[in-house]
Amino acid sequence: MKLIIFDCDGTLLDSQHMICTAMTHAYQAHALPPPEREVMLSVVGLSLTEAFTNLAKDDASFPVASLAEQYRLAFHAMRQSGEHMEPLYPGAADTVGKLARRDDVVLGIATGKSQRGVRLVLTHHDLIDHFSTIKTADDAPSKPHPGMVIAAMHEAGVEATDTVVVGDTVYDIAMARAAGASAVGVAWGYHRKEKLAEAGALVVIDNYQALVPMLDSIWSS
Repeated sequence: MKLIIFDCDGTLLDSQHMICTAMTHAYQAHALPPPEREVMLSVVGLSLTEAFTNLAKDDASFPVASLAEQYRLAFHAMRQSGEHMEPLYPGAADTVGKLARRDDVVLGIATGKSQRGVRLVLTHHDLIDHFSTIKTADDAPSKPHPGMVIAAMHEAGVEATDTVVVGDTVYDIAMARAAGASAVGVAWGYHRKEKLAEAGALVVIDNYQALVPMLDSIWSS
């Protein structure tokens, strides 16, 4: 049996608009100038506390906890409005469906989102039933710590040698490597292809149509 663990933001979901809007709100609530969009997206994948700690740049007075709470409030308000839901990237639903129908594959999620948030968005896109294990920032330390991958492997009963993490950031790749799993990078997310390769991705794909053939190639070798 093979375990494929997907990241969410930047891999399955094109959530950059909601992330940047919520982060801008958090900074403005503290009368702080928000970072450039590229800087905001550079910390996607980390838990909120780790993301804002990273953005603090060693400033001990930086209101990390309060910024994280304001971000949660803004994100929740967007969801509650009924006008905002992160769209899937092209090909994501079809690829996940194809993999879920295979009898040699188990699917999982490892994300910096909360359990409530990820289950809500996966349910919205009719994908929730495809995933046998869902690990989030509620369950383990923030990426790149390997805790989410290790817990997913244990729950699925799959060894690291039969596990592949699919993600768009260096945090996903480092998490996979630290757990002893393989990693496939995706080029449509928030970190550049060369950074994913440098972090240890076996390969970086340009679209979802390439994923299943690439996984079969990895497993056959």
